[in-house]
Amino acid sequence: MKKYSMETAVGLFIVIGLICVGYMTIKLGKVSLYGSDTYPLYARFTSVTGLRPGTAVEIYGIQAGTVDSMRIDEKRQMAVVKMKIDKKVSVFDDGAAIIKASGLIGDKLVMIDPGGSGEPLKSGDTISQTSTPPDIDDLIGKFAFGDVGKKPDKSK
Repeated sequence: MKKYSMETAVGLFIVIGLICVGYMTIKLGKVSLYGSDTYPLYARFTSVTGLRPGTAVEIYGIQAGTVDSMRIDEKRQMAVVKMKIDKKVSVFDDGAAIIKASGLIGDKLVMIDPGGSGEPLKSGDTISQTSTPPDIDDLIGKFAFGDVGKKPDKSK
């Protein structure tokens, strides 16, 4: 009798352990069993230097999503960024997106000003107002080589 109670206790311990591992995998891996808690939004930029899938998307300084993927729009000659935004957050058609540096080492993130006076964007819509800040490397190069104040030579 004692043998079976020990085996039952070990089996129960293993089952509880597997349930805990499964729960942690779902929570830490951000896997959803009942559908997605995000919706896709798109934005077109002239340059997405420094962005990668998984990069943070922030609204009011709070992470509200991530960059899902990037591709080139051959027709408009721009980069298209697909973002996954939390369903609890609304972005309006007068909102704007900008790529900003998140630290001194050059990591980038997408900052969204959600607007508020227009209609809410639906899943799959595109943020129309975007801007890309100047590349810091180009500015440092111009400053280092004395090209900051020079005007373009139009005699050529």
